[in-house]
Amino acid sequence: MVTSVQQAQPRSWQRTLKGYIALMKLRVVELLLVTTVPTMIVAQQGWPSLGLVVATLIGGTLAAGGANAINMVIDRDIDALMKRTQKRPLVTGVMSPRAALIFALVIEVAAFVELWLLVNLLSAVLAISATLFYVFVYTIWLKRRSSQNIVIGGAAGAVPVLVGWSAVTNSLAWPPVILFAVIFIWTPPHFWALAVRYRDDYEAADVPMLPVVASMERTTLEMLIYSVVLAASTMLFGASAHLGLLYAVVAILLNIGFIGMCAQLYVKARRGTVGGPEAMKVFHFSITYLTVLFVAMAADVLLRDLLK
Repeated sequence: MVTSVQQAQPRSWQRTLKGYIALMKLRVVELLLVTTVPTMIVAQQGWPSLGLVVATLIGGTLAAGGANAINMVIDRDIDALMKRTQKRPLVTGVMSPRAALIFALVIEVAAFVELWLLVNLLSAVLAISATLFYVFVYTIWLKRRSSQNIVIGGAAGAVPVLVGWSAVTNSLAWPPVILFAVIFIWTPPHFWALAVRYRDDYEAADVPMLPVVASMERTTLEMLIYSVVLAASTMLFGASAHLGLLYAVVAILLNIGFIGMCAQLYVKARRGTVGGPEAMKVFHFSITYLTVLFVAMAADVLLRDLLK
């Protein structure tokens, strides 16, 4: 009812433009791009050409933005039920679902063509495969059916490192595969922390995120386990990519911090005192964790290149 009233309101071009930009969820895309450039630096063992970086980022932004837009089209019913998502453009009626879907498909095609022509075919295929996985495996199949939705679905968010590596080398190898695993393993504790904060929203929308279908103790224990496995995977990546002391020290410090925060959350959950504010601290730290880790890997390569 609210949506129909809002759809009847006049739509200025500024409001519509902001709505289409909001469909792409550029804040989420920004985090994906933060992982792409450092990966390209590691693959190149120095600075890649500026043109290649720009072309890869544009294609990656379009592909991820299109995936996010399709997700909003499919999830518009549950977005209307959750306070966190009630201001999304398809809930407020900024544009029709049909218009949003056309927009998403157009930028997905643009992403594929741009990456194919300006980067390489492998990168284009990887980027579109991430969209297909995100839409069909996570959004349509798993999100409303399984508490493991974000565990399996998180693979889509890990593909940009494969795109970044293949953009430079036109191939894949063990280092990018291990780096893919790093983000894949990082995603569940990152997202479950947010889901703890918005547990009531997910329950109202009947989305079986782990904090909805399991106890806080089990949820935080799984977050802790993932953080430990994540620590091991980051060190394995450093060894496989032949990174140096700078990366190792930063990775160790970040892992101590992340494991410590997840352990603290688990202890509070066992005492029955865990809440949204504590979970959000873990969520925000997880973003810092990933950003600093990737900056450190790029800095390690560039510093060693400078000192040659």
